[in-house]
Amino acid sequence: MRLFLLTTLVMIAFAANSVLNRMAVGVAGLDPGVAGAVRLGAGAAVLLVLAVWRGGGGVARPRPAVALTGAGTLFLYIFGFTVANGRIEAGIGALILFGAVQITMFAAGLLMGERPGAARWLGAAVAFGGLVVLVAPAGGAGVDPLGAAMMALGGLGWGLYSLNGRRAGAPLAASAVNFTLALPLALGWVALRGGGDLTWGIWPALLSGAVTSGLGYALWYAVVPRLAPSLAAVAQLSVPVLAALGGAALLGEVPGGRFWLAAALVLGGIGLALRRPGRSGARG
Repeated sequence: MRLFLLTTLVMIAFAANSVLNRMAVGVAGLDPGVAGAVRLGAGAAVLLVLAVWRGGGGVARPRPAVALTGAGTLFLYIFGFTVANGRIEAGIGALILFGAVQITMFAAGLLMGERPGAARWLGAAVAFGGLVVLVAPAGGAGVDPLGAAMMALGGLGWGLYSLNGRRAGAPLAASAVNFTLALPLALGWVALRGGGDLTWGIWPALLSGAVTSGLGYALWYAVVPRLAPSLAAVAQLSVPVLAALGGAALLGEVPGGRFWLAAALVLGGIGLALRRPGRSGARG
């Protein structure tokens, strides 16, 4: 039950990230590079303070390969996710993001020798079908192609980042190092783009970095080693519905019927996958 509650809390934080970053980039018009740098900087500051406090004056250092992979995949996620948030709505973006996460983590699980049971395979297939319903053109209109592609790239980065977290021995310290090492990459991105005018969007970007990203990712790094890769992937597909509700309440982005059909398929797939975990299901 404790693992379930912690996982639920992380999913809420992930949904809040979608809404806050859509607010910063898509609504307030903050430059994506600036938004990404602010998010990483705020997250790094909070995580470093907490890591030093919890570590009694020092921060445990993860293995260099784990740290560099974590920083690179975190930046890949931030890059795709932030650019996409300027082009597609929060709920739709979250659905594409975690669909790409699901594909990445399921594929990695198979390569790592995991053998999901039939129920989990069926649930994943139903959930993926919901994503197909969402992005397929209908009547000449569909999701912005570049926005969808960038969000899928972000999903690839997040899936790899989550998998890398399974190798991190100290979740809080590892998250602090990842954010700190990824920040120069984001600053380089800002330098290449030239930045832009600061808007009120800097405030939701700061909140996203300090709270729902920094603290949320540290908690995720603590939870993900206890979940099988395929189970972690499917659980994250609950985020788009939460993000859509947040987008409707805070941004006035009320999803249409096709989104809710897709969301119903996604949630139905989650239910099937969680009903009977495979042999390598969640531990603890």
